Amino acid sequence: AIKVDGKVRTDMCFPTGFMDVVSIDKTGEYFRMLFDVKGRFLIHRIKKEESAYKLCNVKSVRTAAKGVPVITTHDGRTIRYPDPMIKLHDTVKVDIATNKAVDFIKFEPGNLAYITGGQNCGRIGIITHKEKHPGSFDIVHVKDSVGHSFATRLTNVFPIGKGKQAWVSLPRGKGVRLSIAEERDRKMAAKAKEM
Repeated sequence: AIKVDGKVRTDMCFPTGFMDVVSIDKTGEYFRMLFDVKGRFLIHRIKKEESAYKLCNVKSVRTAAKGVPVITTHDGRTIRYPDPMIKLHDTVKVDIATNKAVDFIKFEPGNLAYITGGQNCGRIGIITHKEKHPGSFDIVHVKDSVGHSFATRLTNVFPIGKGKQAWVSLPRGKGVRLSIAEERDRKMAAKAKEM
């Protein structure tokens, strides 16, 4: 049986989204849905230990009936009684079996983030600073591991690690987008090797 986030799904057209864990018990294979640097979905193979949790971005923090504090995540989960330090745009590490928030990453400069929308979708870098624009979109500046800086909207930034250490394994290339010339050179070198 195929499981998505620990639940058996028999519908062939069942949708999966960013950070979802797809497990095939029969073959012992586990995958996480991520983005490649061109913004396309990528099926990234992971180990069994890593398939026990996923990272979820906090989309809202509110108080439900009878004063129960609740957070809502990017994948539609509601988690009751979260850590009071968890705020909007932070990331929580969710244990898939229990649906409990085990740990969290603050949205702050110096942390590693995945870009999940816009022109830079799929790129990974360190958050450098945030610009506030009242009445418009807040802009976040990110710097990747080779030193390229880029800016994107706050809603597109998904923290995935404290400091430079990512909490999930990253796809090949580590979220660094190559220029067209670098991409061409890499393809030529690979072709030359095949010859």
